[in-house]
Amino acid sequence: MAVLVLAEHDNSVLAAATRNTVTAAAQLATGPVHVLVAGQAASAVAAEAARLSGVEKILLADDAAYAYGLAEPLAALLISLAENYDAILAPATTFGKNVLPRAAALLDVAQISDVTAILSPDTFVRPIYAGNALATVQSTDKRKVITVRTTAFAPAADGGAAIIESLSAAIPVPRSQFVGREVTRSERPDLTAARVVVSGGRGLGSKENFLLMEKLADTLGAAIGASRAAVDAGYAPNDAQVGQTGKIVAPDLYIAVGISGAIQHLAGMKDSKVIVAINKDEEAPIFQLADYSLVGDLFVELPKLCALLSGAQG
Repeated sequence: MAVLVLAEHDNSVLAAATRNTVTAAAQLATGPVHVLVAGQAASAVAAEAARLSGVEKILLADDAAYAYGLAEPLAALLISLAENYDAILAPATTFGKNVLPRAAALLDVAQISDVTAILSPDTFVRPIYAGNALATVQSTDKRKVITVRTTAFAPAADGGAAIIESLSAAIPVPRSQFVGREVTRSERPDLTAARVVVSGGRGLGSKENFLLMEKLADTLGAAIGASRAAVDAGYAPNDAQVGQTGKIVAPDLYIAVGISGAIQHLAGMKDSKVIVAINKDEEAPIFQLADYSLVGDLFVELPKLCALLSGAQG
C-alpha cells in the first residue's frame, strides 16, 4: 500500500504537523511513503522532509501557483498523482481541511476525517460527538483520502535520506487567486506545537484582564490559548481558540484559567498529558478532567502562582 503525504509548510520550514502525519502514514503503508512538497522556492522544505525517518521519496512541485497553498491547484496536483497511491494523507489542520475535501470530491471517494488510530489498511478510528465517542469506520473505497489528528501520533524523527524528485505537472487555469494574508506575529511557541499551553476563559471578565495570562505564559515559556467564550467576547484573537471549532492541542502541560469546561473546549485539549484548572466554581466541568484543581478567585490565585513559579525559576 503506497501512501502520499501532502506536506504543510510556509515555503521555508516544514510544519510540525507534517511530521505527525508521516508517522500515521508509516503505520498505514505496506509499501513506500512519499511526501509531496508543493510551493514556490521550497527546496529547503523538501530537504527537511527528506530527512524524515520512513520516507522514501520527496516529490517537489515548485511553481508560483502553489506559493500560497490554495486548494484548487493543490487538489489538481494531487489528482494528477493519485493513481500511483492507495492513500493520500494530510494533517487535520486548516491547511489539510481546506485541500483534501476537494481532492476527495474530485476522486469521488468519501474522505475519512480526523483519524486518531489506524487499525488496518481500511479501518480507522475517529472522534465523534465532540470527542465524547470514538467511531471505528471502514472504507471500501479503492483510494483512501484521510486527514490525521496530529496530536494522536508522535512526530516522525530525523534520520532518513529520501531522494528528491522534481515534478512538472500541468497546472490548470486558476479559478481563484491569492489576495492577501494577515499574519499574527508572536515570539511565543506555536499553539498547536507548544509543550506548555495556558488558556483563559470568560471568567477573566475582560480583554484587559486577559493580559494576566501573558505573565504566566512568559514565566513558563508557554503558548496562550482561549476558550470560544473568551474569543467571542473579544478577550482573545480567533487564532487562540482551543476546542472543537478551534485548534486541537495536546501539550505536556495545559493550564486552564477561568474556563468552565464546556464540552466543545474539552474536545480540543483533553489529550493533554497534565491538566491544571483554576476556577472559583467547584462544580465546573473542567475539574472532572483536571489532574490538579485549584478552587478559588483567579485574580487572587493567578498572581500567587506566577510569583511561586518565578521564585522557583530564580
